[in-house]
Amino acid sequence: MMFAPARSRFALPSITALVLALLLPAASQAETREIDWLELMPAEDLALLENMPEIEHEGDGPPLLPDEIMTGRVVPEMGDVEGRIPGFVVPLKTTEDMRILEFFLVPYYGACIHVPPPPPNQIIHVKYKEGFTLEALYDPVWIEGKLVIDRTENDIGTSSYSMVATNVEPYTE
Repeated sequence: MMFAPARSRFALPSITALVLALLLPAASQAETREIDWLELMPAEDLALLENMPEIEHEGDGPPLLPDEIMTGRVVPEMGDVEGRIPGFVVPLKTTEDMRILEFFLVPYYGACIHVPPPPPNQIIHVKYKEGFTLEALYDPVWIEGKLVIDRTENDIGTSSYSMVATNVEPYTE
């Protein structure tokens, strides 16, 4: 009888530790860092954006932003940041059944197509091995993963950041 209370004292912390171990992953998932698009832009680019002259339209293509904002400067502290960011998809690689495997994530609909492409530090090159489908390209999504400073250039645009997505889901506030 003398040993029964001692076991109870040791059993309680073990049960508490087990419950905490089971709950902590859920709590950390709920606290995924939300990345704001403006965090990806250095202070000098933000100042240029705020004081930007009226956009000029040249020819039949989309209007162009001033060259000085298109340098692709990055915020070093944003490299290797785990989080999620909302945006719109510009597909780069799809499967035959229209699953999107690789894309540019941009902060506004129509970027790279109808309106001036965003600066490279406002475009994220994303790869998502599982792929996903969208009803329409104007449907925003949440992308989750580790943000990396990595320049990608192609015919559609240039990005200063990339991410291998661990999750893609429809955008909800």
